[in-house]
Amino acid sequence: MKAITYDRYGGPEVLELSEIPKPKFAQNSVLVKVKAAGVNPVDCLLQEGAGESLLDAWFPVIPGWDVAGIVEDVGPGVSEFKPGDEVIGYFRDEILRHGTYAELVAGPVEAFARKPRRLSWAEAGGLPLAGLTAYRAIVRALNVQGNEKVLVHGAGGAVGSLAAQIALSRGAHVIGSAAETDHAFLESFGVEPVTYGEGLVEQVRELAPDGVDVVLDCGGHGALLTTPEVGNTRTRVRSVVEPVAEYPMVFVRREQADLVKLGDLADAGKLIVRIGRSFPLEQAADAQRTLREGNANGKVVLEIA
Repeated sequence: MKAITYDRYGGPEVLELSEIPKPKFAQNSVLVKVKAAGVNPVDCLLQEGAGESLLDAWFPVIPGWDVAGIVEDVGPGVSEFKPGDEVIGYFRDEILRHGTYAELVAGPVEAFARKPRRLSWAEAGGLPLAGLTAYRAIVRALNVQGNEKVLVHGAGGAVGSLAAQIALSRGAHVIGSAAETDHAFLESFGVEPVTYGEGLVEQVRELAPDGVDVVLDCGGHGALLTTPEVGNTRTRVRSVVEPVAEYPMVFVRREQADLVKLGDLADAGKLIVRIGRSFPLEQAADAQRTLREGNANGKVVLEIA
């Protein structure tokens, strides 16, 4: 099968289109023909060696943690899926080796859930990592409730836009800080946008005079420094992008139940995955370059015929 691999740490230039053996799969595993794979910042960071002290790399490495595709085969212990089923999955191992930039992937059954019917292959392929991060932050860590006022920093980004929509689905009032070019997008699903930078505090206070109940930082760049001015003594705060001493970080985790919930929200029309650019598998290096440039205006994905 064809896959994108790298045999040394580095940037997009180390990626190669390779012919490698079809992956093996065990009794509780699922073999999936990939239709789309998300391209995420963590792919680039680990590829550069940023996680070398935490994760072993077994070269050659196939990057990628997001996948959407069609079940090709299942192990004898799998009853949840059958060949022909459309699925999404989140791959996260303790070793860098078998990722999703490939024609086929094999993984444990708990890594997969049914593909949302309303999403295209590209949208489905861009959902798992960002969606699981957002869901864990909004639901598991912050326990956002109806009628609460929630401020999402970086609401125009992949995780931030999904976090904002998940909070809305729980009945919250959501304020999203973002570039002005993202305001129309945020307004389209019910977020009140504010522009980050100078004047942010005044904009938020106008919308939430008593302070917001929840702050989630999906943008970084010191956004949480404004929290004492936009919140109150009861404000719950988390970040998914950078550690700040007094505010705990939220890390993505593979939770099949959460992946199912994301699919349910998408099929109910409550979750939009904005796709910025898609590339064929052989142009994975260009896809990573586009992601690094930061002007894709949505998720960057690989689509595989």
